[in-house]
Amino acid sequence: MESLGVLLLHPMNAYLEQELDRRCRLHRLWESPAGPSRDEFLRANAGSIRAVVGNAQYGADAALIDALPALEIVASFSVGIDRVDLAKCRDRGIRVTNTPDVLTDDVADLAVGLAIAVLRRIPQADRYVRAGLWKAKGDYTLTTRFSGKRVGIIGLGRIGLAIAKRVEAFDCPVNYYQRSKKDYPNYTYYPSVVELAANSDILVVACPLNAQTRHIVNREVMEALGPKGVLINIGRGPHVDEPELVAALLEGRIGGAGLDVFEDEPNVPEALFALDNVVLVPHVGSGTNETRKEMADLVLGNLEAHVLNKPLLTPVV
Repeated sequence: MESLGVLLLHPMNAYLEQELDRRCRLHRLWESPAGPSRDEFLRANAGSIRAVVGNAQYGADAALIDALPALEIVASFSVGIDRVDLAKCRDRGIRVTNTPDVLTDDVADLAVGLAIAVLRRIPQADRYVRAGLWKAKGDYTLTTRFSGKRVGIIGLGRIGLAIAKRVEAFDCPVNYYQRSKKDYPNYTYYPSVVELAANSDILVVACPLNAQTRHIVNREVMEALGPKGVLINIGRGPHVDEPELVAALLEGRIGGAGLDVFEDEPNVPEALFALDNVVLVPHVGSGTNETRKEMADLVLGNLEAHVLNKPLLTPVV
């Protein structure tokens, strides 16, 4: 792949960057500040850049694609590709890949961990001990059991199914919503997200982000989930109407939330910081050493397959 010119959009993984630098002709977009200097950088290298590597936050939009006439493939270091202009890629014959499957277990693990952390208030109890309050004030307040809770999952794809299998071990009934009912005899299907929320104690967002699923969790869904319900989002930030979520939490209209993703990352509504019924983590669903290595290898494998004119490992377009 020595002749392949690759534009890496953002520093995202040291191993991936090292391997791209070793195997390809690597260009680092962030080394040219946004503005005239970046435009000049792209013009100067447009003829040699045949591949773009991005992730869930940094993708190939129409402007970038138009600036790269030699572009052949966009390889995303993520499952989510909503920041890639897929229509433009199809029009140009540009291939697109992502990194499914390898991160399924980690994201599912985090979803369950967030649900337990919210209900049992694990981060808050940790702070209670560290602040010396156990000794000063006595036992911590009682919390809420996770086992046996009704878990509703929006999107029963790879990650949704992995979550379902995990919560079954806690004797949690599993409900789900997606565009069509599937043959899952142990899981209950609801034809709308509102009905799913009304019949769930914990609502987990695990569907892809697209025009149809943007703000799929809105005020009506939150009202249906109710003041004892908990929302877990390990999908994408824009799945949830964030101002409505903040208001619902502040007003006690839902019971709590565990959030790995946000609408305008890395900016998080400061109103959430003081709430004891919310657990916040910085988009770390796939953030283990093992999974990030596998994701990087999948990006590299897709680029190699493209150069060798072999079938792509995980094609999207």
